Amino acid sequence: MGIIDSLLSQLGSNVDVANLATKVGLSQDQVEQAITALSQAHTEPGDTVDSAAQSTGLPADTLQQIVGHIGGEGSLGQFAEMIGAAGGEGSEGGAGGLLSGLAGKLFGKS
Repeated sequence: MGIIDSLLSQLGSNVDVANLATKVGLSQDQVEQAITALSQAHTEPGDTVDSAAQSTGLPADTLQQIVGHIGGEGSLGQFAEMIGAAGGEGSEGGAGGLLSGLAGKLFGKS
């Protein structure tokens, strides 16, 4: 189980990356990228889905489906908070730092 699956399971939404990928017609890697981008965009000003679409290149309607499958904006906010908690207080950049690190790994950046 990957980190994103582990965090999603804590939301209690019974969603896992493999099943979600099948439902929305993306690869598991693309779904992980999408969830990471959505979580990061959720903590920033502007429209969450539009921002994530710009950063991933995935269609906004597909990203909206992902948001719905993980439980909506509220669950997305909880997911972003859990990632922040996983980064711990005093960690470099908090949630943003951890999300950037995850995004970098998922998007192949160092």
